[in-house]
Amino acid sequence: MKYKYIWIACWCCMSVHLGAQDDALANAKKYRPERLPSREWVTTEHHVMINGELFRYIATTGYLSLFDEQGGHRANVFFVYYRKKGEEDLRHRPVTFAFNGGPGSSSVWLHLGALGPKRVLMSSEGFALPPPYQLVDNPHTWLQWTDLVFIDPVTTGYSRAAIGVDSKQFHGYEEDIESVGEFIRLWTTIFERWASPKFLAGESYGTTRAAGLSGYLQRRHGMYLNGIVLISAITHFQTARFHRGNDLPYILFLPTYIATAWYHKQLPAELQARALEEVLEEVRAFAKGPYATALMAGDELSQAEAQHIAQQLARYTGLRADYLLACHLRVPIYRFVKELLREEGLTVGRLDSRFTGIDYDAAGERFEYDPSYAAIQGPYTALLNDYLRRELRYKNELPYEILTSRVRPWSYDNVQNQYLNAAETLRQAMTQNPALKVHIANGYYDLATPFFATEYTISHMGLPSALRQHISMSYYESGHMMYIKESCLKQLAREVKAFYESAVVR
Repeated sequence: MKYKYIWIACWCCMSVHLGAQDDALANAKKYRPERLPSREWVTTEHHVMINGELFRYIATTGYLSLFDEQGGHRANVFFVYYRKKGEEDLRHRPVTFAFNGGPGSSSVWLHLGALGPKRVLMSSEGFALPPPYQLVDNPHTWLQWTDLVFIDPVTTGYSRAAIGVDSKQFHGYEEDIESVGEFIRLWTTIFERWASPKFLAGESYGTTRAAGLSGYLQRRHGMYLNGIVLISAITHFQTARFHRGNDLPYILFLPTYIATAWYHKQLPAELQARALEEVLEEVRAFAKGPYATALMAGDELSQAEAQHIAQQLARYTGLRADYLLACHLRVPIYRFVKELLREEGLTVGRLDSRFTGIDYDAAGERFEYDPSYAAIQGPYTALLNDYLRRELRYKNELPYEILTSRVRPWSYDNVQNQYLNAAETLRQAMTQNPALKVHIANGYYDLATPFFATEYTISHMGLPSALRQHISMSYYESGHMMYIKESCLKQLAREVKAFYESAVVR
């Protein structure tokens, strides 16, 4: 879809096409016209205490509407924009466009977890506190050094396809990049930020989107970025798909399996006594060496060699050697999270393997739910809905879609019979814009987007040595949302602030 005529608008009632089966049409029938979103943006003023000083900022909340080349209304994209109050020359003030992933996730996690001026209060380790939940000032907000625009892609948050428009037109890799890219172009034009340093910040599938946008914005709109922050990155999907015949994930998930076993004290005493980073260095070498070689051998691996590898895997993972042999030395994530603490009747989390849960079927192969997602879903959902209405004064009676399955099936038609590799788009963008810098934040206990898979992806991009120096990484003793742990939130802010300073030449 190519966009040409773009207007600022909110939810405009359009003529309904006969027979349309769109989600937006269903919403139009459910809600009376006067209860549909307001036509006006809401602007409010706030402050937050940072290092003992008052930091004043302005929040703008509402929709931008996207139109096609014939002027047809396509979609309404919801956003929350924070800017520093009193900043006169915006040409020197960076602006960051932030989003989460899924696909199907709103921007709530980055918004109220790490980047925004408010954050959901969790325990110091990042575990959930009992309801009712509390929203507190975030003295580590990125607003200190960059203005922030949180984007909810179509069908997430309050964003919806226009009435009579099939929302499936936005539910795919290329379709999503095109609509989010058009939002960024439009927003940048309306708010007069073309001359500002520009950044993207994405988490999880949002890193896939950010990598794709790095090329799309350059190619389609001539918009060159200063930097991209990838939080819990996945840009090459072969690294995370446990398909039979694809051995790569077994190798690349292994260090995170070991980190998880170390955290839950399932390793032999001599490994438990060592620092996590030291253990992981040993495991990286084993994964890339003997383990990878054994998997490559396939059925040619002798029984004695298989037994030897199984014993080594058992030492590193805390799983039984006979179990590992029965799995052909290949343990997919859904088995690992059930097997590690099976004797205790517990499963470990996918987003953050520090968390544990209890299933009805302790003998099953898959967990009933991800205990790490269950711990954050309630607090973030309740506080986002309260915050938008109470503090940002934005009224909307549509359901705010925190993390929805309504975007599925997600289209990857652009890579049929292939694994999506957005890292190649990022390579092209960095080559054509050699000033572009990238920082990647990795959680050691992230079983959704493991850090070793990211290391593999970056080391296989084929960048020249000069540009490889433009990619930096940081590591955290937490999971996918590493910032829910307070010490990691502080560390992330320090790392990212230094990154922005390196990416903006004064």
